[in-house]
Amino acid sequence: MVEDLLAARGITVSYKTVREWARKFDPEIATRLHRRTPRRGGKWHLDKVVPTIGGRKHHLWRAVDQDGFVLDVLVQSRRDTKAAKRLQRKLLKKQGRAPRVLITDTLKSYAAAKRAIMPGVEHRQHKGLNSRAENAHQPTRRRERQMKRFQSPHQVQRFLSIHAPINTLFHLRRDSRSASDHRAARAQAFATWAEVVGAPLAA
Repeated sequence: MVEDLLAARGITVSYKTVREWARKFDPEIATRLHRRTPRRGGKWHLDKVVPTIGGRKHHLWRAVDQDGFVLDVLVQSRRDTKAAKRLQRKLLKKQGRAPRVLITDTLKSYAAAKRAIMPGVEHRQHKGLNSRAENAHQPTRRRERQMKRFQSPHQVQRFLSIHAPINTLFHLRRDSRSASDHRAARAQAFATWAEVVGAPLAA
């Protein structure tokens, strides 16, 4: 898309050039966006999918809050208690606080890890309660189909760690907003993006 947009303006670049730009600048943009992210909700939904990476099955763990904002992602080769503990420790470090409620499916590793990492947090385990986290996996599934599968766990972790804060910035829910409120939120999101990347808004 970037290559085509630049071509329309008379600028010819290769896909490899765009990819190198992304590799160089995206991590810094993601970090700046994360610093501006407001405090998220106290109800965390944890879930995982099993993408094929380099011909091998891996476990992509994802945490979102009750509004569907992505809190963190983690790619691991296992789905045991040790892996669940690593995810929960990473979440606590990044969010700076424990959740009010933790919602997961019925995988026993979640409960074992929570007892060790967050013993005082309420834990609800039920497949039907975790649609928020399951819905958050959809962009990853689309990416996997479009790019003919990821090539390495590192590539997946790098892409999703950058994608999450950008996607969160433009995650504008309409269900409880008027049209004018939605337009104002969208304008604010673009203003934040322009400030973070150092580019002026189009007139």
